[in-house]
Amino acid sequence: MSEQTYLEATNLAVIEANSGARLIKGASLRLATGGALTLLGESGSGKSLLAHAIMGTLAAGLRAEGTIRIGEHRYDAGDQAGRQALWGRDVALLPQEPWLALDPTMRVQQQVAETHALVAGLPATAAREAALRDLARLGMQHAAPLYPHQISGGMAQRVAFLATHAAGARLLIVDEPTKGLDAGRRADMLAMLRAAQGEGMAVLCITHDVRLARALGGNVAVMLDGDIVEQGDTHTVLAQPTHAYTRALLAADPASWPAWKPDTAPGEIVARVDKVAKAFGPCALFTSISAEIRHGEIVAITGESGAGKTTFGNLLLGLLRPDAGTVTRASGLPRTAFQKLYQDPAAAFAPGTSLETALRDVVKLHGLAWDAVPPLLARLRLGAHLLARLPSQVSGGELQRFALARVLLLKPALIFADEPTSRLDPITQQETLALLLETASASGCAVLLVTHDAQIARAVAQRQIGLHA
Repeated sequence: MSEQTYLEATNLAVIEANSGARLIKGASLRLATGGALTLLGESGSGKSLLAHAIMGTLAAGLRAEGTIRIGEHRYDAGDQAGRQALWGRDVALLPQEPWLALDPTMRVQQQVAETHALVAGLPATAAREAALRDLARLGMQHAAPLYPHQISGGMAQRVAFLATHAAGARLLIVDEPTKGLDAGRRADMLAMLRAAQGEGMAVLCITHDVRLARALGGNVAVMLDGDIVEQGDTHTVLAQPTHAYTRALLAADPASWPAWKPDTAPGEIVARVDKVAKAFGPCALFTSISAEIRHGEIVAITGESGAGKTTFGNLLLGLLRPDAGTVTRASGLPRTAFQKLYQDPAAAFAPGTSLETALRDVVKLHGLAWDAVPPLLARLRLGAHLLARLPSQVSGGELQRFALARVLLLKPALIFADEPTSRLDPITQQETLALLLETASASGCAVLLVTHDAQIARAVAQRQIGLHA
């Protein structure tokens, strides 16, 4: 092993014990001290599974084969327990859902201090002081006494990073670190990862964000169906891809999308806000905002985290009342004509209820006919065999399309789509948004689309409403 190589995996495979199916089919990769390696690919390609095999955290029913070197330690990949001694001290994992990684009952400073105390071995007072210095370095000392539910998603991501990084592990595995973050928070995360590299930390990044892969540099391994189909210098691979799948990933990046051209011109006004203001306690989100949304129109709401994009949409839907100004919805429309498509589709479905039951409940509640469901699912490219499954048993893209089907059953006049694809890979994101636009255009429905991505707003919206924190 080269002196500069910190992580080396050779013929690493992940096998399902019952069926013998090879979910990872023999991956080999290297990562240097202070270097970056990005695992790039769509959801379900095996990126996170490969990282869990390296960490030794595979779920029950899965086993690993191959060899793994971390620093000076060499392991049989099947010996998961052997790598536990490295956790926190040599290898650290930053999971993709920061709020799930934080203890909701612990204050921010305590969360970071705990790693300094329990993993690095600092006395309690020194651990608290170290945590405060860490927070101050990222301009977050004001958040020290707060609980996770009192901070934004971007702040939670930074707190989770500090708690992960506190013990000085030399290998950091980050899983979708920019998912759902606006451009400013994405830049913050990139700066933190680069600073960690500057301190000699090796960064293994799991992402479907092509722009993050480019910015991190180093090397990239493109994964598809458990295989690494292309690997090499990031800038070379992304500038001159040799595999068709890599080319498809790049073509699906929003920067490459052609502009959406609706079939018809916008129609009558479906909703209007006039000089609207909204604040939560001392925090004023916006004042004197006026806008109108028309049938068949695609309007993007843009702005950084905390600017009030979701709040603005909820005002239009009637889920919130403005502090000042008026919200007017077109007369003669039922409340069900105003629908919301959520950012996280898993949160919009009961986890223990089949997808068929979720749709039949809507049909029954609103006196609809089930006959309308099969052609709608076909239009959204959802097979009837998926209806028997639980929400957790379909992909993120499929689940978001089921959420869209449930909304479309009510024949909405306006859909408030709140970051509906930020958690999806580029190919699934492009397909899901295309289906949303096509079905909305066919029915004359207006779409109010919240997005952090300026390229998506450029490609799909006829106009934009910009909010500023």
